[in-house]
Amino acid sequence: MAEECPKCDAGLPAWLATFADLMSLLMCFFVLLLSFAEIDAIRFKKMAESMKDAFGVQREIPVMDVVKGVSVIKQEFSPSVTPDPTVVNEIRQRSTDAEQKDLDIQDGKKEQEATEVDEAMMDAVAQKIQQEVEQDAEALKKELQQEIDEGLVSIETEEAKIIVRIQEKGSFASGSASLDAGFLAVMDRISDAVARSPGRVIVAGHTDNVPISTARFRSNWELSSARAVTVVHGLLKNPQIDPGRVMVEGHADSNPLVPNDTAENRAINRRVELILERGDDIDQGDMLLIDDKQG
Repeated sequence: MAEECPKCDAGLPAWLATFADLMSLLMCFFVLLLSFAEIDAIRFKKMAESMKDAFGVQREIPVMDVVKGVSVIKQEFSPSVTPDPTVVNEIRQRSTDAEQKDLDIQDGKKEQEATEVDEAMMDAVAQKIQQEVEQDAEALKKELQQEIDEGLVSIETEEAKIIVRIQEKGSFASGSASLDAGFLAVMDRISDAVARSPGRVIVAGHTDNVPISTARFRSNWELSSARAVTVVHGLLKNPQIDPGRVMVEGHADSNPLVPNDTAENRAINRRVELILERGDDIDQGDMLLIDDKQG
């Protein structure tokens, strides 16, 4: 027969009474604390509102409600009944009307000075171009003085352009786009002068208002264009002339020099013009030189 277990002592363990007394005393302590405490309704309300904001529930506060805080913890206002705003450091830059007016005047003067400098520089560039155009025109007149005296060629200047007009007389036969053999030497001298003159070269053909209709030329437009192309070929025989500088135009009778009312005037209008156009070829060195003079 198995041995019997020893009998336990009757009643609860001794330590349990002490533990029960301790719990009773703690409960009494908290009950006393709760009885002595006062509920702050305003703070409780703000705490509830903070909880609603934290969980995504927002509420519009009417104007008559006086907000004394945004949370239980002090952040923006004091938790006391009378709000105590927190000092916020702010740095602002402000100018008076007089100072702003002075600034506007200074800015206006700077813009005006910059505009005056630009205009002065442009005037200096224009004067330099005009001087060079006149010098080149005089040199070209000296080289072609004989043809000018014979009425075969005329030279004029217009702003930044040198216009060399080749008349039909002595250069082209009537209704033809082939240069006369006697004019080839003149074309060589003209091409040498064009090679020495910088800028763009526009070759424009013109006719009178008498209609033409042949097997080769259907109208004066084709005749004027063909004559301009013939002159271009004569120029480009000189290897010193860059073909990229040359442009061909045919105007027919759209730009007459004089009215086409007489035979003499129609002869004047039948021409090919070489226009040496300056302005875009001013190099950077000339601009810097002008800028140094202005400074």
